[in-house]
Amino acid sequence: MDLFSQIENPEREEILTLRRELEEANHRYYVMNAPTMSDYDFDQKLRRLQDLEALYPDMFDANSPTQHVGSDLNTHQSVSLENGAKGAYSLEGRGKGKGFEQVAHKYPMLSLSNTYSQEEVADWLKKLPENVEIVCELKFDGLSISLWYENGVLTKALTRGDGVKGDNVVENIKTIAAIPQQITEDGKQKTVNDFIELRGEVLLPWEAFDRLNKEREQQEEPLFANPRNAASGTLKLQDSNEVAKRGLDCYLYYMLGEELPSDTHYGRLQVAKDWGFKISDAVKVCHSLDEVMAYINYWDTERKNLPVATDGIVLKVNSLALQEELGYTAKSPRWAIAYKFPAEKQLTRLNAITYQVGRTGVVTPVANLEAVQLSGTIVQRATLHNEDFIRQLDIHEGDMVWIEKGGEIIPKVIGREAREEREGEGNEVYTFPTHCPECGAKLVRSEGEAAWRCPNEAHCPPQIKGKMEHFVSRKAMNIDGLGSETIDLLYSQGLLHNIADIYTLTQDDIAKQERLGDKSAQNILAGIEASKQVPWARVLFALGIRMVGETTAKKIARRFPSIDQLQWATIEQLTAIDDVGEQIAKNVIAYFNDLNNLEIIHRMHEAGVQMENLETEQTPQSDILQGKSIVISGVFVHHSRDEYKAMIEAHGGKNVGSVSKKTSFILAGENMGPEKRKKAESLGVALVTEEAFLEMLNTENEKGYDRSN
Repeated sequence: MDLFSQIENPEREEILTLRRELEEANHRYYVMNAPTMSDYDFDQKLRRLQDLEALYPDMFDANSPTQHVGSDLNTHQSVSLENGAKGAYSLEGRGKGKGFEQVAHKYPMLSLSNTYSQEEVADWLKKLPENVEIVCELKFDGLSISLWYENGVLTKALTRGDGVKGDNVVENIKTIAAIPQQITEDGKQKTVNDFIELRGEVLLPWEAFDRLNKEREQQEEPLFANPRNAASGTLKLQDSNEVAKRGLDCYLYYMLGEELPSDTHYGRLQVAKDWGFKISDAVKVCHSLDEVMAYINYWDTERKNLPVATDGIVLKVNSLALQEELGYTAKSPRWAIAYKFPAEKQLTRLNAITYQVGRTGVVTPVANLEAVQLSGTIVQRATLHNEDFIRQLDIHEGDMVWIEKGGEIIPKVIGREAREEREGEGNEVYTFPTHCPECGAKLVRSEGEAAWRCPNEAHCPPQIKGKMEHFVSRKAMNIDGLGSETIDLLYSQGLLHNIADIYTLTQDDIAKQERLGDKSAQNILAGIEASKQVPWARVLFALGIRMVGETTAKKIARRFPSIDQLQWATIEQLTAIDDVGEQIAKNVIAYFNDLNNLEIIHRMHEAGVQMENLETEQTPQSDILQGKSIVISGVFVHHSRDEYKAMIEAHGGKNVGSVSKKTSFILAGENMGPEKRKKAESLGVALVTEEAFLEMLNTENEKGYDRSN
């Protein structure tokens, strides 16, 4: 039967439509890390598709979303929110077609069946034998990882992929402190089976997620929607050093292999804990429906106090023999089920739509709401994303709208309540502003982008002030005292018009301003003077060129050691740099084609700002740390962490983020992380004090270190 003869009624058409929608949702969730469909909506559509396929078995398709798990594999390039974005998405870490080795799973890595009601949980339990033990676990909102240990040593780490094969991201996994690189017991390497597979959930704690998004917001890079997307994007980065900085964590949830200890799932988790793996303290063995429901209800409330994101409860049959007896469906085990917590959302009135202009000129619509409590905070403003989103949902001022917190942090509008009155109101069409709400310039929208942008960089107040705030930030020029309020004040007084004006400020200019004075003026001017010695790579980052983040700036600065060379760079030369795509290259070229920017650069150069690599930056001061991998942990007295990182690189060493058997030593300050200390002790990695390190480099005098302190 051909396709056209199959489509003989609306339900058959619906099957094809649902398959397309679900495949697209899977791609955006797993590959692009930019979900457009909620878990609940996805599961409802999937259930509908399953029901329809059961009604029409002649339309069976092995490639249907009902027959396989979603895949994070991408044979071309992995797309996620990161530098190099085209529109809302970008290539994270893939460089020029680089990818990860794809490896077949020894045991299929399936997904779990989801339920959203306690009634369905009860129905599932009724199908099991009487008096069965159920292990209840928190469902962490991250991504699954398969860890392969051969003779007790970590050799591979596979993503779920398509359930049959996954990407081997072992080098990135080795940066996670919670994942042992070798199986130990009582601090000693343990002899175990030739092969053991341990499965866990890689995630990004709330604190790390918040820090990462704040950094991205400061750089006006797209924010990660939630910790799961951030963790997924991070794990697919090509630079393990960058992965280490993100602060990933991992909880183990299953063990596979031959002749393993214990005949219960819970027992194996406790063995894994003894081996040094991180197991959630919330794991509990339940013996009745009442116990299971009590567990679900408790954690539905208490989960909000956890340091990591959770989105439900996983229920597993404890007996491994019974697990084997129950078996599997095409895409999930029959011996386990996931209960998903409903996302917290609230209905409130949209009083008005206003518009916010960012540093790069992006105009974002903002919903001004009647105050409502959501996830423990009062919410009065939420993002409306862009024009397309508002049009798609047909949102008008005065509507009742649903809001939730993306990743329980960022308030966003997710839908609206239907209004019958709409019928008598005519066919009003939402109109996005045609001109900038701040400066009046005509807005532009580039092909392939969802955002409208104000092109008036030189004269649009929020862009001017935003660029200055970015310029003086810690990772850029690091000018103390010039915060957003001070910049706003000096701008309003006509003393600052662009970043070059910072270098023309005088003592009197600053001291005469309200809330400042002579002392503040002295501190600010000292910071401005010190900024003239900031390395060229940081100056490039500070310029605020679209999509040129901190890491990208370093790579460009290495290829073009002066601004004179960079301003004549071609698109071919720029795209030859690792992780610099065509859009970034075009942005760099456009920046140097702007006469206003060239004037600003000229004035900064005249003021003495460093716009080329110094010989000392290009040539290591010594090779005393050559071949050494060094972890920095704790709080220091004599220098900042960034200064110590620079010292390590200047003397031939390599900065790494996590402790492993390859770590040469830890530069240990006060309040060193307990996990790092424990890991170092178990691996026999030496701890070097701040004083001993400085002595090692013999830099006490040249760096201003005073033994008497």
